[in-house]
Amino acid sequence: MPINPETFDAPVVLDRRDGPYGEVVLRRHGGQFEIIANGCFLMDTSDGRSERLLVDTALAALAGADPADGDWRVLIGGLGVGFSLARAAADARWGAITVVEREPAVVDWHRTGPLTPFSADALADPRVRILETDLVAYVTGAAETYDALCLDIDNGPDWTVTDGNGGLYGPAGLAACRDRLNPGGVLAVWSAQPSPAFEEALRTAGFTAVRTEEIPVARGVPDVVHVAVKA
Repeated sequence: MPINPETFDAPVVLDRRDGPYGEVVLRRHGGQFEIIANGCFLMDTSDGRSERLLVDTALAALAGADPADGDWRVLIGGLGVGFSLARAAADARWGAITVVEREPAVVDWHRTGPLTPFSADALADPRVRILETDLVAYVTGAAETYDALCLDIDNGPDWTVTDGNGGLYGPAGLAACRDRLNPGGVLAVWSAQPSPAFEEALRTAGFTAVRTEEIPVARGVPDVVHVAVKA
């Protein structure tokens, strides 16, 4: 019996580049787009609930501490497929939105490529600036402070894309995150699975109100956002 090729939904590579941290690939799989880094699946455009929750949770924590409308500054670590940026840009309470993305290819895919619809033209928002640099280096070396850090550069604290990212979730990295936050500021970290060890690390680093927000998925463990507040 002849095989109908349409029976098989094979991923199609749209762009492949050697970036500063290895190979990064944009694929189309069915009606979705996927980002692959060094052979490791990072994210796709199939859902976006947890990426939006990353921003929503941080904003809710800030609004809960100060019920007045804010003019808050948020740092989004990782542009990805743009869901978090689009969510932040849709809310006027964010007065300044900084996105740190180390892969120039990802920024290009949003400026002129297939991912433009997912960032919802947020790159043209005057509140938004894109820094093409490594998040770990920026957090540990910058002097700027923010009201919220929304970080989504790995599959979680226990599953990093590159070895160098691991330090972000340890004592020195969390101390640097704390230093980048204004008093009462919120740290929100996306993860593909819960991490009780990371919750404990947050408490040890001096954060308060540590909790984990879950987004159920069709199969397997839920996506989560780890949330903590600088006292």
